[in-house]
Amino acid sequence: MTAPVVMADNWPDRPIRMVVPYPPGGGTDIIARIMQEDLSKQLGQTVVIENRGGAAGMIGTEAVARADPDGYTVLFTLSSHTINPAIYKKLNFDTAKDFAPVSMVASLPQILVANKQFSANNVAELLEQARAKPGEISYGSVGNGSPSHIAGELLGLRTNTKMQHIPYRGGGPGINDVLGNQIPLLWVSIPAAAGFVKTGQLKALAVSTAKRSPMFPDVPTIQESGVPDFEVDSWYAMFVPSTTPQPVIDRLAKAVSVTVQKPEIKEKLLGQGAEAVGSTSAELNEVVTTELTKWASLAKEAHIQIN
Repeated sequence: MTAPVVMADNWPDRPIRMVVPYPPGGGTDIIARIMQEDLSKQLGQTVVIENRGGAAGMIGTEAVARADPDGYTVLFTLSSHTINPAIYKKLNFDTAKDFAPVSMVASLPQILVANKQFSANNVAELLEQARAKPGEISYGSVGNGSPSHIAGELLGLRTNTKMQHIPYRGGGPGINDVLGNQIPLLWVSIPAAAGFVKTGQLKALAVSTAKRSPMFPDVPTIQESGVPDFEVDSWYAMFVPSTTPQPVIDRLAKAVSVTVQKPEIKEKLLGQGAEAVGSTSAELNEVVTTELTKWASLAKEAHIQIN
């Protein structure tokens, strides 16, 4: 027990590797880079971002699970972290046991957008059409197991409707197909769709969170649209291997919280449609525990499973 304590007292004394398990340019990568410089200042060491994309975030996540628990390799990921265990038959890590939560960083809604020629202009009209044509209306997501996929499945479950899910490899390809009217609807994170909604190229029907987005205050929530018990929060958070010393976790959590509460960082996050959060390790652990149960239940009810 002596070695970890000594290590924690001296931590950090070299650069920290922050693994983003998604490609450069995506939402997770953008949020990580907004934090990177100030987080380095808070910790007194360079934070180096390493993108290890692939397999719905599972390649990079597994790499962190297997890393030394010394505080020099951290995982920066999104809420798929609690969704993947519910829908994938086999993971090479245990989300609950192999990771220690550090801090929530930011959250943002998923937004349901439609091709401007699509006849439904709100959720009520969409559901009316979906009930009249079961399984005939398709919606896109940014991939199996993504928050956008879960939002689409939860909408169907809560309203007893069936729409065809079309998974894409990211928001860009999905946006292109909605713009080209290849599919009528897309669930996607706000940053990916914001510019197209603001210019009128896409129309926004609703957001997935319990409250409206500051970026689109006129767009109602799904709950406001008449669907009870609906909330999908796309969050970003930091984790470390599970046996990382608690003093290291606490120092990381404090540095994250200080960084995300700085006005300039909050403004940059808001520019991406994200709200700064910051949290303790215990607060993030509560979110993870709740969501692992919630999404496992949804996957079972909606019969979602991927081999």
